[in-house]
Amino acid sequence: MLLFGLDRGKGRNRPRWGAKMDSAKKRIWGWYFFDWASQPYNTLLLTFIFGPYVVSVVGDGSAAQSIWGYGIGAAGILIAILSPLLGAVADKAGGRMGFIWLFSIMYVLGAWMLWYSAPANFNVWSVMIWFCIGLIGMEFATTFTNAILPDLAPKEDLGRISGSGWAFGYLGGIVALVIMLLLLAEGQNGKTLIGISPIFGLDPETREGTRAVGPLTAIWYAVFMIPYFLWVREPKKADAVSIQEAIRSAWPELKSSLRQLPSQKSLFNYLLSSMFYRDALNGMYTFGGIYAAGVLGWQTTQVGIFGILAALTGAIFAWLGGKADSRFGPKPVIILNVLVLTAVAVAVVFVSRDSVFGVSVGPESKLPDIAFYVLGALIGAGGGSLQSSSRTMMVRQAEPEKMTEAFGLYALSGKATSFIAPLAIAVATDITGSQQLGVTPLIGLFLIGLVLLLWVKPDGERIS
Repeated sequence: MLLFGLDRGKGRNRPRWGAKMDSAKKRIWGWYFFDWASQPYNTLLLTFIFGPYVVSVVGDGSAAQSIWGYGIGAAGILIAILSPLLGAVADKAGGRMGFIWLFSIMYVLGAWMLWYSAPANFNVWSVMIWFCIGLIGMEFATTFTNAILPDLAPKEDLGRISGSGWAFGYLGGIVALVIMLLLLAEGQNGKTLIGISPIFGLDPETREGTRAVGPLTAIWYAVFMIPYFLWVREPKKADAVSIQEAIRSAWPELKSSLRQLPSQKSLFNYLLSSMFYRDALNGMYTFGGIYAAGVLGWQTTQVGIFGILAALTGAIFAWLGGKADSRFGPKPVIILNVLVLTAVAVAVVFVSRDSVFGVSVGPESKLPDIAFYVLGALIGAGGGSLQSSSRTMMVRQAEPEKMTEAFGLYALSGKATSFIAPLAIAVATDITGSQQLGVTPLIGLFLIGLVLLLWVKPDGERIS
């Protein structure tokens, strides 16, 4: 059984005992550490701590949800435009690690600057700019680290490795979230979840405990990326060209690849499918905490518990999904999880403080909270397994010599319409004046992605 490494099946071309095996294991573990290091941006900043903090400072859940949607939508457009071009440059120059260093700096800087978001002088647009700088850094770094996946092991092991990486990342998110809730994030009473004042003498009156999520995320990434940079080595590219020549030739070749995409029907339909269902999933992650804070009136600590539950089920089912991926292939795993998440998107609309699935409840009822915790667990389970299998499916669809460009296109497909979910939620929320009705566009996005999967071949167009 494989958890966070290679198994030793017979008849496969794997490293054996000794230095080669140790080197292979270290390389895989180093690759896992990117997921561990980067996950807090999603867990702490995007969803469970900083997003709800913005709602509490702005004071209007609908207004905060709209602004959040517009800002992240704009960042998504930039990511969509540049990811495939940068990927094409890296494929020709063989310089993935240099790009990862650059985008890591953006991640750390963007996260750190969120400390300067005190309620007294809170400027939501300035906060969003720094938040998006870090988000862009994380997304670009993810494109380049994903492209290294097929170099780690034979194809039949990639599902388990990808699933284990996602699981390890979720565990990192849980640990970081527990630290925030127990030691830093203050509730309305100025105390953390265990009833103490924020550590290091941080002032709860100015929300310093909660704002410390920015520096914590930055430091976490900087520390835990050390194994990645020490242990992961990019294979040498025999026909690598200079970075200047790569930049000059990348755009013409990328245009040629884009023109040929419609003729590669399986790859084309997979990119379209994942474009829609990943956009819907990101919408769930982005607005989950904001929805809970605005509709159910949850405080930061409650949203944090919700996040721990979702991350825990995400870790478990990313690992289980990875095992299923290696055994059955990624396509059936993707289909099952899209179906689950579509059902969750429908269910979320029917959970509010006043009613649960059409049944009226009193103001003191815990049923809405329990229902949303269950839905959060399902979001984590479906999301973890879906994302893990999606990147192994991309490996099966892509041409090996253009893997970084392919993952750039994968990022493009994830971001070309990434503004649709947040902007659709923003517009729907503005029009209806309801956070509940505002999230209904996610249902349609999941269904479109599901239909497009019908034309995706499990192993792509290439002959295995």
